[in-house]
Amino acid sequence: MLNRANLSASRWLLLVATISLLVALPVLSIFWLAFFPEENIWPHLVDTVLFHYVSSTLILAGGVGLVTLITGVGSAWLVSMCQFPGRRLFEWGLLLPFAVPAYVIAYVYTDLLEYAGPVQKSLRAWFGWQTARDYWFPEIRSMGGAIAMLSLVLFPYVYMLARAAFIEQCGSIRAASRSLGCTPWQSFLRVSLPMARPAIAVGLSLVLMETLNDFGTVDFFAVRTLSVGIYDTWLSHGNLGGAAQIACSTLIFVVLLITLERMGRARQKHFVQSPNSQRERYDLRGWRSGVALLFCGLLLVAGFIIPLLVLGGYALSNFSSYWSEDFIQIASNSLLLSIAAALVSVLLGLLLAYGKRLQPKRSVRVLVGFSKLGYAMPGAVLAIGVLIPLAAFDNAVDGFLREHFDISIGLLLSGSIFAIIFAYTVRFLAVSTGAIESSLEKVTPSMDRAARSLGRNSWQTLWAVHLPLVRTGLLTGSLVVFVDCMKELPATLLLRPFGFDTLATYVYQFASDEMLERSALGALLIVLVGLIPVILLSRSIGWRRGEERTAVADSEAPALS
Repeated sequence: MLNRANLSASRWLLLVATISLLVALPVLSIFWLAFFPEENIWPHLVDTVLFHYVSSTLILAGGVGLVTLITGVGSAWLVSMCQFPGRRLFEWGLLLPFAVPAYVIAYVYTDLLEYAGPVQKSLRAWFGWQTARDYWFPEIRSMGGAIAMLSLVLFPYVYMLARAAFIEQCGSIRAASRSLGCTPWQSFLRVSLPMARPAIAVGLSLVLMETLNDFGTVDFFAVRTLSVGIYDTWLSHGNLGGAAQIACSTLIFVVLLITLERMGRARQKHFVQSPNSQRERYDLRGWRSGVALLFCGLLLVAGFIIPLLVLGGYALSNFSSYWSEDFIQIASNSLLLSIAAALVSVLLGLLLAYGKRLQPKRSVRVLVGFSKLGYAMPGAVLAIGVLIPLAAFDNAVDGFLREHFDISIGLLLSGSIFAIIFAYTVRFLAVSTGAIESSLEKVTPSMDRAARSLGRNSWQTLWAVHLPLVRTGLLTGSLVVFVDCMKELPATLLLRPFGFDTLATYVYQFASDEMLERSALGALLIVLVGLIPVILLSRSIGWRRGEERTAVADSEAPALS
């Protein structure tokens, strides 16, 4: 009996190790290629473009981080702790910009705000201006424009986590601060904000990682960040080793972000009792109510309503022209790729999470954490990492067949949709694994022991007991991965086979050629699909809000891994 248990433990450890090393292969490949390139152009990069890439990335990340911090925390505080007209609408409405890809909102506002756009045309007509020299108008295709566009769609990360943290705070703590003489503003700064700092740090880290990952927006606005540098070095200059070296530079920023996030949460453990039962909202009246309504309303209108109206208008007016067999094929490509990646990610995530539950050893926890590295990697970086091992495999198989059978199969995996699905899986495996781990934690260990006492092995217990109980986590994980894959642009752009398009590449192709009308239908479809996880997130926060927690609980700060 003991031998059987040891054999089962060894099999699960081997399975977890195999999956973890497989999905971590792209990360290891990038480091290998960066340190051993065929042509070392690192000195040339340092002397010419690297400083500009790094400085642009730092300015962009700093600007987006500052704006999302102010808007995300401010809006979360208002809808969680204050009473003003429209608060119930903004509770879920402020999550809607989350559904809009950054490159889509960049195309929309460029179309509206550029010199030939309707806004400047109207201004010239109203004030009688003749040329651009007669007035000043902010340039949308600039660093400031990129910061504004990314901030409009990324602030929900901070808003979502900060709001959850404010909701979970015990009202009696704020009441105590008020009884000691603090004003509402002092109570917010000295009590609520420090308690919410771990969650805010996680949200801000996610914002900065998404900023590092962005390619469509910065490329459209000609902001030369590290992500654009990878693309240019690889495809424009044909140097994969140089691209890997820039990718390693990007990973340094990712490691710094994760470290800062960990440091931000260090020694931040605190305990709350009955977090919702004593919460009272500040009743805003007069001009304060108007400011709160204007602040939240502007975020919702600028981040979701305007893009939806513009895209919807273009899509309806050109529907018959652009709803063609080619478009249906492209939409089908996106759909099938996203479904396949979601299924693979959920399956691997289930095996990792269940293996970690069965074998809660340090080695298994480290391996599962190792498998989540892909989520912290920008899509352009990941594309390089995926290409290297797949190309090596293709060359090895092709060489073997040429030598022994005089047959050439060419690029078997690296030039196929397998490479895209593999990249999606590596990038979003952390999402599915996290959702399933969260569900498995709610299943009491006595269920496992009961199944074992009835003679069920680990696989039978997983199938008969755990799968029905964690189906909500499976569904949530698969839907979020599905939608993320629909929006993913950099990895798809770099790994897609010749002549193969998805909705993301279709939108990028036409919008970057100033053809927003033609790309609107695809962009609108991506936005509508993106609403699915927004609804799930909103309901999840609502459920959390309604919970009555009587037990003393550790403050939950969502972790990156």
